[in-house]
Amino acid sequence: PTMPKAHWSRVLLLVSVTLFAPFGQAQLPDFTALVEQNNAAVVNISTTQKVAANDLQPQLPEGMEIPEGTPFDDLLRRYFGEGAPGMPGGPGGPGGEPSESKSLGSGFIISPDGYIITNHHVIENADHIRVKLHGDTKEYKAKLIGSDIETDIAVIKIDAAGKALAAAKVGNSDGVQVGDWAVAIGSPFGFEATVTAGIVSALARDVSGAQQFQRFIQTDAAINPGNSGGPLLN
Repeated sequence: PTMPKAHWSRVLLLVSVTLFAPFGQAQLPDFTALVEQNNAAVVNISTTQKVAANDLQPQLPEGMEIPEGTPFDDLLRRYFGEGAPGMPGGPGGPGGEPSESKSLGSGFIISPDGYIITNHHVIENADHIRVKLHGDTKEYKAKLIGSDIETDIAVIKIDAAGKALAAAKVGNSDGVQVGDWAVAIGSPFGFEATVTAGIVSALARDVSGAQQFQRFIQTDAAINPGNSGGPLLN
């Protein structure tokens, strides 16, 4: 015999409750204690380096030239002037003085005596490295201890004599699983101590260009310019 529609609706409702009840009871994680415990160990890193004029000169696509006196050349001079960056006589332009390039990144303290881990590309070719601690407006000069381009890891050190430095505990990535919650702390766009959260999206990722070490963790936690070098926490 055919089951009445009312009975079908009750069966479907029962199945729905059975399937989704476990998910309804689960609670989202609270990251406040994790952030409070590690925030003070995350630092802001700024670097400067001298760049030769030719290195900053704008590069046009191969085979393309803009002769002097053309409308586009006139437009550039009208808006930027003879001494503007990239223009003749300006920083990075023909006949100009070497310019100073700046970059921002993050890092985290791994020992109370001032050793800090960051990314190699954050401090690559830097003439000066400066570090700002969480909640501290003072800038500390940092010394490069060593770096590795393959793993994109660098170690720098600051001397903060008389100041108690909080250090983050380095974990073991062997215990990480796809789907684990992950928290990133850094200074995207210079905004200090920014916290984002996501999950571990994949493990043992190969990155194009690396030649030896290929076991990177992929996450969907929001990462923006300036986050580089900051920790990924679980």
